[in-house]
Amino acid sequence: MTQDDGDLDSLVRQRVRALRVAQGWSLEELAARANVSQSTLSRIENGQRRLALDQLVTLARALDTTLDQLVENATDDVISSPVIDGAHGSMRWPVKADPGMTVVRQRMTEPPPDNPSRLRAHPGREWLVVLSGTAILLLGGRRYRIETNQAAEFPTMLPHAIGTAGGPCEIMGIFDRDARRGHQRAGGRVPRGQEAESEDRPSA
Repeated sequence: MTQDDGDLDSLVRQRVRALRVAQGWSLEELAARANVSQSTLSRIENGQRRLALDQLVTLARALDTTLDQLVENATDDVISSPVIDGAHGSMRWPVKADPGMTVVRQRMTEPPPDNPSRLRAHPGREWLVVLSGTAILLLGGRRYRIETNQAAEFPTMLPHAIGTAGGPCEIMGIFDRDARRGHQRAGGRVPRGQEAESEDRPSA
């Protein structure tokens, strides 16, 4: 076994124990869930028993995780720098664990326009949080006011738009693959749309 193999072996054992403790389970409780003896589980955690693939699969399932996550090794590319879009005042980071997902940070200075042609709808789902200021989210036929530290999540098949409420605001958005493509087709901007008559506050 190489040094790297030994490090991974130790990491997996630590991860099994940490996940068990995080769930608040004793050795006996996890052993029952994984259908192994308590002594076997204890030896696995303490490095006194060789790790077997079938046992790791069973343990991963019992710990409500996957084998890939259980044996995932540390990587050097923990830190990533954003792609900066100066024209739209935004920064973008890909999510390495899910290449279809993107995180975008954007400073906005304009309110949503009244022009209905600017309203957008496309496949996908979006989550955003207001980092500073106040944002207005137009979603279908409704108008939501989102204050600092409040978040909103919605399917992007609903016609939607976002802008400011009387002053600059900064938002952080997470887009799945379809939502990201929809925004790219819209020119990289967070879509905006027509005003609606009602105004509701989403829950924080």
